[in-house]
Amino acid sequence: QVQLVESGGGLVQPGGSLRLSCVASRSIFSIYTMGWYRQAPGKQRDLVANIMYDGRANYTDSVKGRFTISRDSAKNTMYLQMNSLKPEDTAVYYCNARSPLVAGRNYWGEGTAVTVSS
Repeated sequence: QVQLVESGGGLVQPGGSLRLSCVASRSIFSIYTMGWYRQAPGKQRDLVANIMYDGRANYTDSVKGRFTISRDSAKNTMYLQMNSLKPEDTAVYYCNARSPLVAGRNYWGEGTAVTVSS
């Protein structure tokens, strides 16, 4: 079992920045794919970025050049640095851990809300 806890959300003006954090209950980054997802009001939950055991990262097109995913394995913490925020980024952001080795082993945090508004 893995517990994931997100933090760092809040209200920010367009063009501003936030850094989200996700703390895992045990050391998993070497064997799980970690990701950030978001769900805007009235929309489905979509992938924002993920990072694999070897450090390779992927981003959805709408955040490329603005968001950076990273991790600190010693702290069991994953981050999402969000710059140049837009109102369209408003959503609840969720941390996810998925095992590439065991089918169905997939964990979610409860989310942290980000609102981008003037």
